[in-house]
Amino acid sequence: MQTYDMKNHGESENFIYICKNHTKMGLKIKLAITCFLQYAVMGAYTTSLGRYLVNIGMGDKIGLFFAMIGIVSILMPAIIGTIGDRWIQAQRLLGICHLIAAAMMLATAYYGYKNGSGSSFGVLFILFSFSIAFYMPTISLCNSVTLDILSNAGIDTVKFFAIIRMFGTIGFIFAMWSVDLLGFQTSHLQFVTSSIFGIALALFTLALPHCHTRETKERHSLLQALRQSAFSLFRQKQFAIFLIFSMLLNICLQITNSFANPFFNSFGTIKQFADTFGVNHANILMSFGQMSETLCMLLVPFLLRHLDIKKVMLMAMVAWTIHFGMFAFGNPGERMWMLVFAMILYGMAFDFYSIAGTLFVDEVTGNGMRASGQGVYMIMTGGFGTMIGTLWAQMVVNTYTAPVNVAQTSYTAGNWQAVWSVFAVYALITGIVFAIIFKPKKIR
Repeated sequence: MQTYDMKNHGESENFIYICKNHTKMGLKIKLAITCFLQYAVMGAYTTSLGRYLVNIGMGDKIGLFFAMIGIVSILMPAIIGTIGDRWIQAQRLLGICHLIAAAMMLATAYYGYKNGSGSSFGVLFILFSFSIAFYMPTISLCNSVTLDILSNAGIDTVKFFAIIRMFGTIGFIFAMWSVDLLGFQTSHLQFVTSSIFGIALALFTLALPHCHTRETKERHSLLQALRQSAFSLFRQKQFAIFLIFSMLLNICLQITNSFANPFFNSFGTIKQFADTFGVNHANILMSFGQMSETLCMLLVPFLLRHLDIKKVMLMAMVAWTIHFGMFAFGNPGERMWMLVFAMILYGMAFDFYSIAGTLFVDEVTGNGMRASGQGVYMIMTGGFGTMIGTLWAQMVVNTYTAPVNVAQTSYTAGNWQAVWSVFAVYALITGIVFAIIFKPKKIR
């Protein structure tokens, strides 16, 4: 009888173990779908927005549109993150933000459809700005939701976050290819595509587990909550330095996102390159960077277990330097390999500061300020980094290039070699200074 009980007890433990594993696997699948949709929303327009603006005669306004992405990211992520920490469950807030953003993106698409090249910059800009004002906070909020659910389920965040986040890059690639192959790169339909993904994610958040809000008996205003939360981390010198250089690295990212597509298409003004793959399928060429991301993300947990955050970020800075150098001397003809290699380095550079940085912030902030900590990180990178990077990049591009007309479409032609050389020197100097002054503790 005793043996029978022990046997049943052992079978019961095995059953519980199997159920727990299935539950954890289900959570990972849900989070992977969430990340897929999260970045598909952005992938539908990020790399082709510049091409669309050039097509409707707003090529000289590209920097302003991308700068607005940064401007709204300065305040909104911290507000939304603090709300997610204290008052509204983060996964519910994620769905609400996506629903509003998708509605405004549909309004942007409708206005572009009705007016085409006669669209008013002011109206189009305002509609787009309202959409991204609610989308940009969801990037850090999605990170917070993912980390919170993994942590509550007892799943190793360092080991599995990068893998789950990899599906975000797959979603980004899927959206890029869809827009390219459907012929939406110069069309308002890229905004429709983005809104479809956003609505799908808003509905899918209803299936996510609850995230914890921060328990407190004290009542604080939103301003007090912001001041007393993750912003206090700036008092830690090395963490403050880390945030500043994360911002400087994100400038590199936004330079490529904003102007790589118009750069590839500028070769359309040269007869020998007019019919090349790089000119006609710029989005697909740029997707090599996202493909590289999916592979490099798998390296991040390994690197963080063997190297500190400083070495990983230095690798990103070296990659950015070479990336811009390849752009300076590449072309879509006999030097096409240089453009492909540059985009592969883009994926490595992005992962080695963004994914590693997200985990580093999570380590420093802990459970109590997870959402607001990720919000502050988003402010510095997607906020100030994007705003400064795109405005500066637009100035550099305007200095060395000039618009010309080809087949009734405005492209940008000129000394692109000088443009990318300036950015390469910037990345190199940033890396040297970072190596000298940043002295962090090793991430767990």
